[in-house]
This record gives sequence, C-alpha cells and structure tokens, in this order.
Amino acid sequence: MDGGARAVGQTLMTEAQALLDDAVTLRRRLHAKPELGLELPRTQEAVLETLDGLDLDVSTGAALSSVVAVLGGGRAGPTTLLRADMDALPMPEDTGLDFASTVDGVMHACGHDAHVAMLAGAARLLAARRDDLAGRVVFMFQPGEEGPGGARIMLEEGLVDRHGPIDRAFAIHVTPLAPSGWIASRSGTLLASADEFRVTITGRGGHASMPHDAVDPVPVACEVVTAIQAMVTRQLPAFDPAVVTVASIRAGTTANVIPEAAVLEGTVRAVSAASRALALGGLRRVAENVAAAHLCHADVASAGPGYPPTVNEAGAADHALAVAGSLIGEDRVVRMPTPVMGAEDWSFVLQRIPGSMVFLGAAPRGVANPEPNHSNRMVIDEGAMATGIALHAAIALS
Repeated sequence: MDGGARAVGQTLMTEAQALLDDAVTLRRRLHAKPELGLELPRTQEAVLETLDGLDLDVSTGAALSSVVAVLGGGRAGPTTLLRADMDALPMPEDTGLDFASTVDGVMHACGHDAHVAMLAGAARLLAARRDDLAGRVVFMFQPGEEGPGGARIMLEEGLVDRHGPIDRAFAIHVTPLAPSGWIASRSGTLLASADEFRVTITGRGGHASMPHDAVDPVPVACEVVTAIQAMVTRQLPAFDPAVVTVASIRAGTTANVIPEAAVLEGTVRAVSAASRALALGGLRRVAENVAAAHLCHADVASAGPGYPPTVNEAGAADHALAVAGSLIGEDRVVRMPTPVMGAEDWSFVLQRIPGSMVFLGAAPRGVANPEPNHSNRMVIDEGAMATGIALHAAIALS
C-alpha cells in the first residue's frame, strides 16, 4: 500500500471519528421513529436538518420522500454518486434498546438508519474538504428499498439527467455478521435478483369426509412446493444457482371443509439473468402441470418485474476495496468468493452508472452469534459507522 494513501486514509478516519457522536445521535433518532416505503416525512426532515448550512444544492422528490444534495468541489473532476437508503421494515422490534422503535410493528432491522447517518456524516466531512475535492458529489438519500424500488423511481425522476453526467456510483450496506469496521465486496454479481410470485391452485370444494366428490387443492399445493425444489436442483446449473422459497401457504377456513383453492407465495432469487429466467419459467411450468395432473388449475402471478442482480463493475469494486485498505488496513478487507442471495434496488443504479457496493461489518462487541439483518433482535456496533463515513468520503476524494 502506498504510504501517502495510508496517511490520507488515517487522516480521514480521524475526521470521521470526530463526527461519530453526531452520526450516532442521528441514527438513534431515525431508529426510534422508523418509517415504511416511499413516504418518509420524518426521515426526510431529519436529513434536511442535518444537511442545512453545508452549502449544498438540495432538492426533494415528487413521488417519494427522497433527498438529493450536490456538493461542488474546488476543481474539475468526476462526479461521484453516494447513496443511503432510508426505509424500515414492517416488523416488531425486540432488542430492548433505549432507543428502540416507538412505532408499533415497524423496525429499522436492515441498518438503513446507519446508512443515512453515515452518508450525512460524509456530507459534512466532504463539505469541510470542498477545496480538496476534484469534481462533484451527489448524495442520494433514497426511500423504498425494501420492496417499492425507490432507486428506480429516483432514476425516473431524473437522478442522473437532472444533475448532469454521473461518472461513478458507490453504496455501503451494513451487516452484523462481519467483524465491526471490516469491509467486504467482490467484482461482478454481489447480490441476487428478487422476484415475488403467487400461485393460486383452484380445485373444487366439498366435505372433508368425501374428498372423491371434490378436487382437493391442498395436497396439490404441497406437491407443487416439493416439485419446485426438485426443478431447481435438477434443471438449473449448480454454478449459476437460484433459490426458490415458498414462504406462505394459505388454504381453508375450518377442519371439515375441503377448500376451493390454496395459495402459495414466495420469492425467486438468482445470480444471473439466465438462471433468473430458467427459475421463473420452471416455476410456472411445474405449477401448471402438477395442478393439471390432479384436475386442478394453477394461476401463476408475479408482483411485477423485481430487482435485477446487483452487479459491481470490476474496476469500481477493485478501487473501493483498495481505498478501504488505505483506511483500515488490507488485513481487514475481504474479497468475497461468492455472491449473497439477498437483493437490492441499488442494482437499478448500477445498470446506469459504473460503480459498486460494499458490505460494512458491524457485529456488536462481545456477542458470539449476532442476529442477522431482518431479525427482530438485530443490533449493530455503532462505532463501525466511522469507517462508513470515512469510506464514503475517501471514494469521493480518490
């Protein structure tokens, strides 16, 4: 590692540490008042308050509670997009934290509160270093990552076109399953695609004592579930995998009535466009034909085009990992051997702009088996946010 880069990295880490208390305060404010989906008025207000006074060109979204802030540097150079997603999840919180969610059935269980706090901290750090910045930074505070696809809506509202050419894009996602302050990523596919489906299997209702006079959809639904799993393992390449999960089965109203229909719901995850198409096509084929073999009808519906795979541009991923090494040391930077089967709407941005995403470890201190993202008991080491603040800034400055 270049000694000069290491010295700059250490300086940025020191400056980020000085901003950590404010980042923790903002993160806890958001954690206690989480919001869902595309409309996040309290979160948007907190972001605008935090950015006030930094001499940024700030705008807000029309179809969603987004915030975009542009920082101009002291000389010509590339434009860097830095992103934080802001929405929470519709689930209860059981962490016992002093700043736990006060909104019933809503929790920041994926670290988006930390993402906002880190990006706001980076905006403050970079604004103070404006004269050192070559080019511009576009700070993207995005609602609706957990399903509604807020990134795609922000693109449709002119995220790229309205703010001029954007040369590179970068995002951070925290994970409690990696050591605090470590960075991990890879070139190529980082995260899978995600498509939701619903299969409605319709038979003919009747008396539970006389199934021969009805067409029972329940055992057919059970057979469809197992047939889907066989399809995945037998028809998709082992090294271009997909995961099909049936997460919900609903049928019937009482114990002595054969229902008219059974409904299966779940997701398809894949790491390439090819395996995504194979899995979605196979799901439809298996459901329709297994149902037909038992005199039922299967209607396979999709929730619409889901998130595509999140693909890191090779040069951007290598650059991000090298910059991370200058901040925290190369021994705390991990090049991942395989993708993760989760999904991200950051994928839409990376389809338009070369860039990358990295994972920031935030395992809580002294916990042997931390709870993962989307757990009702997920907690993080807030000290890791200093690394995130510094890394955002270092990418923009590099």
